[in-house]
Amino acid sequence: MSRHNFLAGLTTGFTPVIDAGFSLPDYRHVDLSVNNPELSQAHFNSPEAFQEYLDYFMRKRGGKITYGGYNEHRGLYRRSDLFSSAEEEDLIRNRHIGLDIWAPLGTNVLAVLDGKIHSFRDNDNFGDYGPTIILEHQIEDRKFYTLYGHLEKRSLENLKEGQKVKQGEQIATLGGALENGSYAPHLHFQIILNMQGKKGDYPGVAAKKDLDFYLDNCPDPNLLLKIY
Repeated sequence: MSRHNFLAGLTTGFTPVIDAGFSLPDYRHVDLSVNNPELSQAHFNSPEAFQEYLDYFMRKRGGKITYGGYNEHRGLYRRSDLFSSAEEEDLIRNRHIGLDIWAPLGTNVLAVLDGKIHSFRDNDNFGDYGPTIILEHQIEDRKFYTLYGHLEKRSLENLKEGQKVKQGEQIATLGGALENGSYAPHLHFQIILNMQGKKGDYPGVAAKKDLDFYLDNCPDPNLLLKIY
């Protein structure tokens, strides 16, 4: 069985990764790519300006939650040297390899599958994940990981590596710009097949040069969530 079929078979329908009070009809896809003519760098330069854009988008489209971003080429990361310090265009990290769900501050974050805590860390660089939790999942003979980023700092309190979690269990809440890497509140959710020895962190944005590797190692999170 291919890895994609295996992952897709682990959930039977829409599987919430944020507060189960939001249902599938509440979700709207938002295009944050460089091809969206409504977006300018000014929207990205402050969390407040970006939240204003999201609020405008939701008024226009309806719904309560916006999502998107897997394999999306974004201008969002130009503001941070963490992603854009390379001189060659192909080495600038601007391809997003997780799925973002933009939701209100303090929204509950849920474990998508049974598992255990692999690692956690406050990645507190400007533009980084902020507080991050990574779960490990062992199903039959396959091991893989799910990453949850941009959390509240208190979500990391009293955690222990190896601590078991159940599907649908609240594991965190969404943080605000002062603690989540300086973004409007949202969850970055990512599947990782091989952690490459990393703990508490794994790249969520890749350079064009490395994109094929990261798309292979980080399959589309919608295989589990089934939002679209």
